[in-house]
Amino acid sequence: MKKQFFKYPLFFLVAIIFAACSTDTNSNKGTLKIGLTDAPANFDQVNIEIKQVLVNKDEDAEPEEEGDTDGENEEDNEEDENGWYLIMEDSITVNLLDYQNGAVLQLGETELEAGQYNQIRLLLGNNNNVVIAGESFPLTTPSAQQSGYKLNVQADIEAGQVYDLVIDFDASQSIVVTGNNRFILKPVLRTVDVQEQASISGTVLPIEAQPYVYAIMDEDTVGTQPNDEGAFKLIGLEEGAYDVWFSPTNETYADSLIEGIELDEGEQFEFENTIQLEDTSSVSE
Repeated sequence: MKKQFFKYPLFFLVAIIFAACSTDTNSNKGTLKIGLTDAPANFDQVNIEIKQVLVNKDEDAEPEEEGDTDGENEEDNEEDENGWYLIMEDSITVNLLDYQNGAVLQLGETELEAGQYNQIRLLLGNNNNVVIAGESFPLTTPSAQQSGYKLNVQADIEAGQVYDLVIDFDASQSIVVTGNNRFILKPVLRTVDVQEQASISGTVLPIEAQPYVYAIMDEDTVGTQPNDEGAFKLIGLEEGAYDVWFSPTNETYADSLIEGIELDEGEQFEFENTIQLEDTSSVSE
């Protein structure tokens, strides 16, 4: 009985110590989530192949050749010798125009040691194309971009917290038309901290006006196109004063400008009333 008296407490003591060590190992980790959204473009589809998304604490770090990382990193969640962590490595092809008005495609997430991470790399494949009037045209990617597209960030990962970051892929500014139905992909990207960035949303009618909606502050412009019900949402806005411009593609409707919308950091502004665009064809001369 005396031996058993010491045996079981010792076993439980070891178990408690092991659990405490396990807890301490994970207590200094947070989660980084990365998604993708888009600004509008005058195409039927903009299809982009995404191969990898990586993150690094060093804003000047260069990825290994062709963006390869140690295949064990995905399972072990360990950084490679150059300090890169994988967020996503399963190649997917997405139509960017499916992710407007605040719609976000979740690319992946991973646990990271607490600290500031200063670089995101987005690696694209060659399976890229645009669709115009039902016809597909290849998007050529410059060979100089084989190492991926660099985004400088200041993602502060805190223990036990989730940091939600969205990559805004501006399709309209990312495609260069060179003539002879030749299109070149030169991505224009920015990152949006979902927790800190503000938004402007509302409804604009009639549907027949088919407008684009832009939030403008000084030289910065963020745009979108309303959905089939006329609802729109502009995300990733810094605090400040914005003018919202409604620009119909149907020429029988007039532009409309609403000025001086003041946004605080993280404010989710919504128009109380539906924006009605004027039908100029019904205006008497």
